[in-house]
Amino acid sequence: MGKYTVLIIDDEQEIVELIEIYLINEGYQVFKAFNGAEGLEVLANQKIDLIVLDIMMPGVDGMETCRRIRQQMYLPIIMLSAKSEDMDRILGLGLGADDYLSKPFNPMELIARIKSQLRRYFNFNLHNQLNCDDNVIHIKDLVINKNNHSVSVYNKDANLTPTEYEILLLLASNSGIVFSAEKIFEKVWNEKYYESKNTVMVHIWRLREKVEKIPKEPKIIETVWGVGYKIEK
Repeated sequence: MGKYTVLIIDDEQEIVELIEIYLINEGYQVFKAFNGAEGLEVLANQKIDLIVLDIMMPGVDGMETCRRIRQQMYLPIIMLSAKSEDMDRILGLGLGADDYLSKPFNPMELIARIKSQLRRYFNFNLHNQLNCDDNVIHIKDLVINKNNHSVSVYNKDANLTPTEYEILLLLASNSGIVFSAEKIFEKVWNEKYYESKNTVMVHIWRLREKVEKIPKEPKIIETVWGVGYKIEK
């Protein structure tokens, strides 16, 4: 395909321009917005492949912007914040972000994470387009269609984010196998496990909110205490 398009939404002009320079040097097409409302307007008028989204912005902040995007779009979101507390990370991931980076950050690390997110997102799409056999997984009341990345449970659309979809597909495609948080991270993020378990735990929590009748009593995504998570047929 042609150039990937990245939308940067951040009220700090210097940071936006810095990220833009690095992205252009890597061959990306860049769109810029300096608040949430501007970002949503760009999304309504341009084809965007990935979003870099700051949390702390006046007006429509990053959390609300992320929530609105996730109501209608399926694309990777990397959140930025000057705060590094776990609670901010959990809130961002809980709203549907795929990754999180604290300011100040190394621009090359951000570029690496952007590449990783885009690689996973588009490689999954390509793989599913080329492999039409066994393209639907049925487990209990869960249906995963690998052709169009759709997921339904109890005959209702689950509306998963890209990362949530990939975690669910990993577990469902390996029924009965227990995956630790570390292994899920390495398989889905395609990089070595780092920092705390919060990233995977929050995504599992989000998945259960969307696919379980009673999230606190999961019947689909089971916890094997002290080991990890699994899905049984």
